[in-house]
Amino acid sequence: MSYTTVKKDYQERIVPALTKEFNYHTPMQVPKLEKIVINQGLGDATQDKKIIETAIAELSAITGQKAVATLSKKDISNFKVRKKMPIGVMVTLRRDRMYEFLERLIRVALPRIRDFKGIEGKLDGRGNYTLGVTEQIIFPEINIDNISKLMGMNITFVTSANTDEEGYALLREFGLPFKNAKK
Repeated sequence: MSYTTVKKDYQERIVPALTKEFNYHTPMQVPKLEKIVINQGLGDATQDKKIIETAIAELSAITGQKAVATLSKKDISNFKVRKKMPIGVMVTLRRDRMYEFLERLIRVALPRIRDFKGIEGKLDGRGNYTLGVTEQIIFPEINIDNISKLMGMNITFVTSANTDEEGYALLREFGLPFKNAKK
């Protein structure tokens, strides 16, 4: 199943299902997935500059889009951080790349997590969901022999949903494996 199939699945199956579930008057009211943001905070990068380069390369391989370094906003002497120092890496995926990444996350990466029983179903209050991944090696694009350090990441699904209930229903229909999927 390719990413165009996920997009087609949204239009042909998910839109009618959510229209029926929430009694929408028009398909334009159905929430949609707007973007997926993948973010890695790298506090150790203050001591070693290679960590940022490695993280950019790995995140770019995982997403198929060039990752960018996030910079600190202010000086924090306790953490040896200076203003505009690289302290993280992020990528924002939209349109086709977003659907392609979602497909690989659901079908390949999440099932590779050891003792996986599903993901938490807590959204942020505005219909968006953030998933924390503890190791980047769950993605098949990462060669386990070449990694120097296990790094986690946050994957945020930004939807156009107005409520958590609508956002949850949308992500559930896309196939995110929630622990206690209520239907």
